[in-house]
Amino acid sequence: MSLAAEAFVSQMAAAEPWPENATLYQPLKDDQILLSDHASSLAVQAYLRMCGLPVQVVCRANAEYMSPSGKIPFIHVGNQVVSELGPIVQFTKAKGHSLSDALDDVQRAEMKAYMELVYNMLLSAELYLQWYDDITAAEISRPRYSSPYSWPLGKILAYQKQWEVRRKMNAIGWGGKTLEQVYEDVSQCCQALSQRLGTQPYFFNKQATELDALVFGHLFTIITTRLTSTELAERVKGYSNLMSLCKRIEQTYFNDKGS
Repeated sequence: MSLAAEAFVSQMAAAEPWPENATLYQPLKDDQILLSDHASSLAVQAYLRMCGLPVQVVCRANAEYMSPSGKIPFIHVGNQVVSELGPIVQFTKAKGHSLSDALDDVQRAEMKAYMELVYNMLLSAELYLQWYDDITAAEISRPRYSSPYSWPLGKILAYQKQWEVRRKMNAIGWGGKTLEQVYEDVSQCCQALSQRLGTQPYFFNKQATELDALVFGHLFTIITTRLTSTELAERVKGYSNLMSLCKRIEQTYFNDKGS
């Protein structure tokens, strides 16, 4: 998002308080949504709950095509539609709701660096597994992605999505990776996150931030999503303090109902 666009969003957002009927859109939870989209959606839900901002989760088969950026999830607040965690964080901040105001400049820079690590490693690994691993793509990703649509449209859309993601993987240098290398990247990412977290309840001690929401969204989804192999989940489960973080956030912010 450009600086001008961010300024415009901030100005529009600040004009009105957070409504009670704010809505978050994602693909169908039981039959369609894939690991990466579910993780991204859960991260946004966790962030909004941490901010104390109510949002209703609505599942739509065409959520990806409803999104202004083509990314999942997106929120509809008043007359504004905002997609993805980063812009949503800026949007809520303009309304006076922020989890990171107490951080100093060095801590904010550190937080952003670790969030980029999650995007570059965990999200990329999820996309690789979904669409670059032939077995997962054939047994899980293409069937789920195409499930809301009739044949042959569903099949065409699924292969088109797979081609788009594979092209992205090649562009960022992940196309030549083996599955074992991807698992090792995930382990290294978790190791870095685990070292930063240490024995603290959250990454920046007692106050949860958007980094905690992002890490929770991805790790919790990884360990609770059925894939063709349990290797990814087992790699993540090897870091006990990260698992404690996930449990802490689930119990603190999702104890009323499931996500």
